[in-house]
Amino acid sequence: MESARILGQNHIRKHFENAIKMGKISHAYIINGEEGTGKMRLAVEFAKALQCVENNPEFYRDNHLQFDFGMEDTKKEITGRACGECRSCKQTDSKNQPDIKYVTYEKSGIGVDEIREQINDDIEIKPYSSRYKIYIVDDSEKMTVQAQNALLKTIEEPPEYAIIILLTTNADMFLPTILSRCVLLNIRPVKEETIKNQLMTEYGINSYQAGVAAVFSGGNPGKAVKLATSEDFKELKKHVTGMLISLERGGMDVISNCIKEASSYKKQMTDYFSLMRSWFRDVLLYKVTRDMDRLIFQDDCKLIEEMSEKMEYFDLNMILKSIDFAENRIKSNVNFDVTMEVLLLTIKERIKK
Repeated sequence: MESARILGQNHIRKHFENAIKMGKISHAYIINGEEGTGKMRLAVEFAKALQCVENNPEFYRDNHLQFDFGMEDTKKEITGRACGECRSCKQTDSKNQPDIKYVTYEKSGIGVDEIREQINDDIEIKPYSSRYKIYIVDDSEKMTVQAQNALLKTIEEPPEYAIIILLTTNADMFLPTILSRCVLLNIRPVKEETIKNQLMTEYGINSYQAGVAAVFSGGNPGKAVKLATSEDFKELKKHVTGMLISLERGGMDVISNCIKEASSYKKQMTDYFSLMRSWFRDVLLYKVTRDMDRLIFQDDCKLIEEMSEKMEYFDLNMILKSIDFAENRIKSNVNFDVTMEVLLLTIKERIKK
């Protein structure tokens, strides 16, 4: 498969390649990972390789299709990777491969009707021109229990040529009977340095912005791209750093203003708290190492240096614990203004000590 298009996830790519080379293909797979981690790309590249002429020489010869699909009548080693040149590969690239199906839905969830109409009723029809008939179900955690039970019957007794690939952000939403009959492949976090390099080389993001996005992505390349190119995230970062500086330098009157401004970022509170946490971790890191190159907020290194000289380790530890506590309270729907007031007062007191 085209490794350059899929950042990380070598364990999944190798699993698929080996399965094709050894002829040990499962009838059902689950690819589990956050949005933006490349699940659909992995599924499509697997489907592309499965249908590729060079990975199915005997099938295309036996069905007298080798020349129609661009394959020479010679033996080639099966690599488990798509050649990218045959007719099937080109059809996959243009989303016109007749034997690769993408299950769609219009409602908030995937109901039993979508599963019956797009998979169960269709799967009995043999592939049009390929060895396999492949169904890719995105957002499959949105399947209702009834839809999962309908799909289970197909997974239990599928036709020999059928392969179902479920893409999900939460495999725990599946029935145990579904999980037990599928090969579960979990997306792994990508290293920050790898993500940073991708942002710089492929998207032209400068080193500082790429580094910040990589840190806050949590190992998710798709999220990193959004953060690095998002004006909203840049504005949020500017607000958080400005707020922390105002807490240090202003009087008690800044608290109410900070709470009011923070309320406008309620939809971004996960990133809000992550930025606050990272700022004080930078202060702590610099206090320990005196190494500017290891900081996330390198553009504000002078401010971080000044704050690190004023604060004690105990104060920094208390602030970090208070941020975690406040985030958990807001996730539990505790009053926003009260929670933020307590947090900001704690930070201000510790900074001023």
